[in-house]
Amino acid sequence: MSMQLEKPEWARVAEAFEASGQTQREFALARGVRLSTLQSWVYRRRRNKVTRAEPVRLLPVQVATAPTATESVLEVVAGSGARVRFTVGTDVGNRPANDVLRGIAEVA
Repeated sequence: MSMQLEKPEWARVAEAFEASGQTQREFALARGVRLSTLQSWVYRRRRNKVTRAEPVRLLPVQVATAPTATESVLEVVAGSGARVRFTVGTDVGNRPANDVLRGIAEVA
């Protein structure tokens, strides 16, 4: 024999089942309710739980401009203190740059 319950009560019964640790069959038998009815309300409770998720909240942000890239430099310092700076992309293998490096080596 099964007992008739109103919807709010069934929501509480489904919640009690979730917390019970029992199988649906065990819980339904102990409470005197039909297994199929319990299954239906457990399903509905789980489905409603998912759809009632907290809505996404958006917060205002302040977008900063990206920092400007600083120029990367290779600096060669001779023992004498002479300095030569090459910017990234300088071909130090070309003749003018190579001559500068040799000149620094001679001064050092």
